Amino acid sequence: MTGEAPVISGTSVVKLARGVRLRADAVRGQTVLLAPERAMALDDIAVRIVEALDGRRSLDRIAGDFAAEFGAPVEQIASDVQSFAHELAIRRMLEIVE
Repeated sequence: MTGEAPVISGTSVVKLARGVRLRADAVRGQTVLLAPERAMALDDIAVRIVEALDGRRSLDRIAGDFAAEFGAPVEQIASDVQSFAHELAIRRMLEIVE
């Protein structure tokens, strides 16, 4: 089920919604995001983003940390992080802390 997501911006501080868990699926050899009655397969980049959604740092801060770690343009990383967070919010897998 999808619906309207709250507005997600670089200043948003978010975390996984209650009941949503990151789990390794040994049978399929991938990591999945599990929520009640639904799952989402994640690639390595998505896993790193989900692990960073700690409810303490803004999306801009997370993007800045990734940019420093990977030597990539912060603008591109920020766009990718916000887009992915928006998708998780639409799927009701994310909640906004601030």
